[in-house]
Amino acid sequence: MQVIEMKGVKKDYPLGKTTVHALRNIDFSVKEGDFLSVVGASGSGKTTLLNIIGCIDQATAGSVKIKGQETAGMTDKELTELRLYKIGFIFQTFNLVPVLNVLENVEFPLLLMKKYTKAQTREKAEKLIEAVGIKKFIKHRPSELSGGQRQRVAIARSLVTNPEIVLADEPTANLDSETGNTILELMKELNKTKKTTFVFSTHDPEVLQYANNIVKIKDGVIIN
Repeated sequence: MQVIEMKGVKKDYPLGKTTVHALRNIDFSVKEGDFLSVVGASGSGKTTLLNIIGCIDQATAGSVKIKGQETAGMTDKELTELRLYKIGFIFQTFNLVPVLNVLENVEFPLLLMKKYTKAQTREKAEKLIEAVGIKKFIKHRPSELSGGQRQRVAIARSLVTNPEIVLADEPTANLDSETGNTILELMKELNKTKKTTFVFSTHDPEVLQYANNIVKIKDGVIIN
């Protein structure tokens, strides 16, 4: 089953009197349970591609389907629910809530879902915080953490809802190689046991060794 389908997708950004063609006629699909890496240089269109898959941004033209649903006609509420219940995000910029501590940041998506008790929410969050190796920082706020520690919080938060699809923009960029490998092993385990579909961007050769499939993008065009 294809969980992600993109056909003829274009994304243009106006920049003064010119137009930046970030994506050009992208045809791209991902099967359920894949562990796929999107590879390309900075500015190649990797982040734009992930943002459109994750319904954070809208395509200028073309079709984008997630789990068979065409996203173009969805209401804001439907898009919000799709992101909350189906998709996990790991952003390069972390996007943590500065006034919340580590535990509260990881719990936050579960609270929005309103389907777990307080005890269940706490248990799920604490389990992932331990899995990514930041248990001793559980009461710290993001400003009290290093970039690598914040990245691990962001990873725990993205996985805590057991999403069907995880989109990760350079997930190991702020991590040392040992921690990065630990995170990738955790992702691979979820991929294997829960059939979670992972799509992550990278230009780190170490990360590519974990991928089942690799897609190359250059100047907004998929080239393989």
